Amino acid sequence: MRPEKAYLIEEAKNHLDKSSYFFLTDYQGIDAKETSELRSKLAERGAEFHVVKNSSLRLASDPNKVNELDNHLKGHTAIVVGGDDASGVAKALGEYFKAKKKVPVKAGALGEKVLTAADINQLAKLPGLESLRAQLLSLLNTPASSLVTVLSAPSRGMVTVLKAKADK
Repeated sequence: MRPEKAYLIEEAKNHLDKSSYFFLTDYQGIDAKETSELRSKLAERGAEFHVVKNSSLRLASDPNKVNELDNHLKGHTAIVVGGDDASGVAKALGEYFKAKKKVPVKAGALGEKVLTAADINQLAKLPGLESLRAQLLSLLNTPASSLVTVLSAPSRGMVTVLKAKADK
């Protein structure tokens, strides 16, 4: 294998190893200024946008995923990786596509699951990571608050009776 090709495959593998997910997009029709704008929007969420060769991506990817993604590895392909919040990155890609009508998502993977473009659009509709954490903490806090209310009711009733007696 030529050293240039080995370098491209290794670079694609490094991109795939950056996070537990990746999204494949079509970058045709996007100029340098728009690419820079998209990269800065993705960087806010800790993600990166890289143009890759389809053949390098095929060789660098997990063989199980390549079979399912092979029909999407045609034409102009870029990969979006990085960041902890896959739904936030999907949301940023969706917002960019709505605004510019460029860089449509082709497919992707989240962990071991291969995602279609429709799956990624559903992922974009989920609340962000911080919002999900807040909802989880709220759910965990509710039983504790209810328990405190129930346990304090008898003593509160006793204080109310004593107060009424003292007022007479």
